[in-house]
Amino acid sequence: MQTVQPIRDKFLIEAMKQELWKHSYRNYFLFVMGINTGLRISDLLPLRVTDVRDQTHIVIRETKTRKNKRFLINLELRNIIVDYTKHMSMDDYLFASHKTDFPIKRVQAYKILNKAANNVGIPDFGTHSLRKTFGFWHYTMHKNVALLQDIFNHSSPDITLRYIGINQDIVDKSLEHFSL
Repeated sequence: MQTVQPIRDKFLIEAMKQELWKHSYRNYFLFVMGINTGLRISDLLPLRVTDVRDQTHIVIRETKTRKNKRFLINLELRNIIVDYTKHMSMDDYLFASHKTDFPIKRVQAYKILNKAANNVGIPDFGTHSLRKTFGFWHYTMHKNVALLQDIFNHSSPDITLRYIGINQDIVDKSLEHFSL
């Protein structure tokens, strides 16, 4: 089984946004929400307009952990939410299927995101890459593993670093010029 990876290159993040935008605002918005909140796909897909419109935080009960969690919606994302939801009613799902009134399923989200990732040359990509990308860049900017561990509800810093691929990066770098 392959492990999905975060997107470690900001140019590839932009390429992914552009690729998704070409096909659907909804798909672009799903990607942007995922990489800016760090929410699992299982917590993103059932969100409704009422959960995000005129809100500073997303307040949910996490599907996996059953823990209550409060996530800040950053200013840039709040502006996108205003635009994305302007023609929607409060009860509408943010990521509604084009065929039903229900949100798209995890498998559909995977197909959409993976196709875009393949088109822009991102390997080892899955729906969890959104959360891992959030974690990778949060750690890169703040270097605070304890904070990220808390955000992700992980039991140890090692789990968090391994999860976002930092451990492997550190190991690789340590071995790059190691020679006996």
